[in-house]
Amino acid sequence: MATGNTTMVDPGELWSTLPVIAAFGFGYLAGSIPFGLLITRLAGMEDIRGIGSGNIGATNVLRTGRKELAAATLVCDALKGTLAVLATRYVAGPELALVAGFGAFIGHLFPVWLRFRGGKGVATFIGLLLAFAWPIVIGYGAVWLATAYLTRYSSVAALAACTATPLLLWLFGYPEPAELFALLAIIVWISHRTNIARLIAGTETKIGAKSHPS
Repeated sequence: MATGNTTMVDPGELWSTLPVIAAFGFGYLAGSIPFGLLITRLAGMEDIRGIGSGNIGATNVLRTGRKELAAATLVCDALKGTLAVLATRYVAGPELALVAGFGAFIGHLFPVWLRFRGGKGVATFIGLLLAFAWPIVIGYGAVWLATAYLTRYSSVAALAACTATPLLLWLFGYPEPAELFALLAIIVWISHRTNIARLIAGTETKIGAKSHPS
């Protein structure tokens, strides 16, 4: 409400907004933990951001040849999203859990600690899906494996599986998560724009081939 030239904040609006901000902030902080960087540093390796694409995700960690570190990064990047959602749901309920999940995803892509240069979001996408509707992870995996088998492109498989996820959620009775994952799928497509450009140019690396530097 406004009095003269002074605008006053409605206490009701403030109290309804603060939990949303808190849920997003908690999710963002959890999602922004750069496990790919931390795990490779603890293993005594050079800065992962100076290797391959410079990305901190599991795919770039795999370019170091350390499969165990890539697997650990994948699991940690997924579980940080899972735990952010489960903790928020336990404390504040399912609606704010959706907000925390979105925050975790954004935190992974744009971590403040790394000048907002993070991963591409696929592992965290899976971790969030595990928290919201774990049976759909099976559908995600089936789409990924089928697409990877047919195309031999990991990026195409990830894009196809992420695109199918909102539809699977809607079909199996998860309408609210379906809306969130539709948004996340769009962001995943944007984060894979360099892969898409290479696919169009015919220079994207196939599964099992020598990794492309970016």
